[in-house]
Amino acid sequence: MKEKIRGVNLGNWLVLERWMNIHLFEETDAEDEVWLTRMTEPEKLARLLKEHRETYITEADFAAIKAHGINLVRIPVPYFVFGDRQPFIGCIEYLDRAFAWAEKYDLPLMLDLHTVPGSQNGYDNGGLTGVCKWCKDPAEVEFTLTVLERLAKRYGKRKGLYGIQVVNEPISWLVYITAPSTGKARDKEEAKGSGHVPMSFLKPFYLEAYRRMRVYMPEEKAIIFHDGFRIGRWKRFFRENDLKNVLLDTHVYIFAMEGFVPIPKMWVYKLYVNRTRRQIEKASKDVPVVVGEWCISQKYAVNCREDREEQKKRFREVADLQLKAWSVSAGYIYWSYQLWKDREAEMDDPWKEPWDLIRCWKNGWMPEIFE
Repeated sequence: MKEKIRGVNLGNWLVLERWMNIHLFEETDAEDEVWLTRMTEPEKLARLLKEHRETYITEADFAAIKAHGINLVRIPVPYFVFGDRQPFIGCIEYLDRAFAWAEKYDLPLMLDLHTVPGSQNGYDNGGLTGVCKWCKDPAEVEFTLTVLERLAKRYGKRKGLYGIQVVNEPISWLVYITAPSTGKARDKEEAKGSGHVPMSFLKPFYLEAYRRMRVYMPEEKAIIFHDGFRIGRWKRFFRENDLKNVLLDTHVYIFAMEGFVPIPKMWVYKLYVNRTRRQIEKASKDVPVVVGEWCISQKYAVNCREDREEQKKRFREVADLQLKAWSVSAGYIYWSYQLWKDREAEMDDPWKEPWDLIRCWKNGWMPEIFE
């Protein structure tokens, strides 16, 4: 793909996140997919997941995505995608379907290994809240590499593949100690030994993943590496190691800044976004950078929800600010395509609305085509 990426994530389809659709979790108090699996009777879990996976994303969604001018779809997948980690239920058949749809509608797919056993960040999106021990377990690191090899072997030469992302959001020390999920594990014994993913581990792991995946993936297919919340730490790493057709993925969520600024004004968003733009420009001198996840959700607009016209103006203002900043990157991929499958349903929390790209377009908060 030579044109700039204007993509969307299919979040909460094959990797579940409770906040995105609480109805899947309503009969348990589980905060993440691991505990949902542990707390749900196997036959019931199978029925629940089958119904969700069959209906949450369909061919009609790929047609709608294409019609909106989006040119890439990023699909988060779990480490148990192949169905070989009991009691988790695999989902490879749905990924196969996605490739058939992607090729029908000329929508390249970026596969993203979103979870790993033991978690790489301790977030709910890493599958296991408050636990981050994956990088300390050589057996699970090896298992992760075999999952990447199998994905590369199965899809590496498919027309519909844009590329494969090695692992999503391996957490840095600073983000780990400030993350609200740190220390919130349901099982404190299971969380013992948790910590961040150091660069001394991450760099060799990335090189080994690249080496194994390239056996099955020709150079025209991209291999994507998350920056580990350390965009300035990579410098000439990819060039010095002669890695071909790679991208550095960075995730920019402006709401994360709001935790340090209780009542942010527009000038605060401008400072934050422009600082990030400069970081992307600097990193791009050594490797193409893609903003693999971003969103327009922010208090600046949500707090004036009683005045829908003012809210629309504020959402659009922040959307335009970000799109202009991300123009210095290789592209950008919105999180997420949808939350509720029923797009006419009322959200139970106005903060969630802008996470649903379909609702963003419907409300006039964002251009239909990411220009």
